[in-house]
Amino acid sequence: MNIITFEDFTKVDLRIGTIIEVNDFTEARNPAYQLKIDFGDLGIKTSSAQITTLYKKEDLMNRQIVAIVNFPKKQIAKFMSECLVIGAVNGKDVILLKPEYRTKNGAAVS
Repeated sequence: MNIITFEDFTKVDLRIGTIIEVNDFTEARNPAYQLKIDFGDLGIKTSSAQITTLYKKEDLMNRQIVAIVNFPKKQIAKFMSECLVIGAVNGKDVILLKPEYRTKNGAAVS
């Protein structure tokens, strides 16, 4: 385990967003979805997520998630990922983190 400082943690911008579009990502090496996520005042961002083992596309629509929004964009095949959706890894499964109650898109997580 790497120890970080509180200052390191404050550099990570975690926000709440709502998934508004889900598409199969057939060009990805591992099974994944292409997501469009509404972060309110921060706008709509895209992400590639390897979450196909537990989640169907229709189950993800309008679901709120937690994501890191201040990473540099990353090209994955022909797709540009603009944020990193956060989940707990359990073997090959990724279990998405979400707020317990519906909250404003773009709300900061601290």
